[in-house]
Amino acid sequence: MIDYISGLHPVFQALLAGTFTYFVTALGAATVFLTKKVGQKLLDTMLGFAAGVMISASFWSLLLPAIELSTGGRLPKWFPAMVGFLSGSIFLRLADKILPHLHLNFPESQVEGIKVNWRATTLMILAITLHNIPEGLAVGIAFGAVAAGYPAASIMVAVTLALGIGLQNFPEGIAVSMPLRRAGFSKFKSFFLGQLSGLVEPLAAMIGAATVMYMRKLLPYALAFAAGAMIFVVVEEAIPESQQGKNTDMATMGTILGFIVMMILDVAFS
Repeated sequence: MIDYISGLHPVFQALLAGTFTYFVTALGAATVFLTKKVGQKLLDTMLGFAAGVMISASFWSLLLPAIELSTGGRLPKWFPAMVGFLSGSIFLRLADKILPHLHLNFPESQVEGIKVNWRATTLMILAITLHNIPEGLAVGIAFGAVAAGYPAASIMVAVTLALGIGLQNFPEGIAVSMPLRRAGFSKFKSFFLGQLSGLVEPLAAMIGAATVMYMRKLLPYALAFAAGAMIFVVVEEAIPESQQGKNTDMATMGTILGFIVMMILDVAFS
């Protein structure tokens, strides 16, 4: 299977990986066909797990390789990582400021972005869509790094990152579709709206792969950019959402478990 993937064009590899991560989001959303309710404790734990995976992937799969790739250059090896990380954070901050959205489990009075008269459902989906953009970019950049000839990059490492991102997408699909189902939406509409937020990942993955393939000097900056964007999402969205209920200890342990799982996957297959 890995040999087959290796023979494909890197942008197509990124498309397949982004489609996989989207599929796992849809799989999570599909739980509405099985049940109308998921316990809040379980949901908070899974959201914490997703945050842990993203933190771990940001360091092991993105930021550390960006620093290693910059070693021996004219600039200090930390400089590209710093610039990229800060740029990714600022990009998400600007998007967060402009795009109307509502975080999960937050009241409608706390809508962020420009003022619009959209339904809370639409705003919640936009929040998860914004969340998914850096995840898709990270996956695409990982495959583009292989094509760019980065020594430590391999198809297995890129596939592992896609697997980790996919794992944390499952609870996100549940977190969107399940509240809609409880609010009275039909099973199909709850599923449709839940999976909708993940559709941006294949496109973002292709953009990430193409960018580093054709502008190889940007690779360390691009890796750190994706890391910065993902950490912004974790701190601004994922962790606060997991801590909104009364299950803070379980959510925290979920974060730790997610970090460990992604670290093992990354180190074992790097």
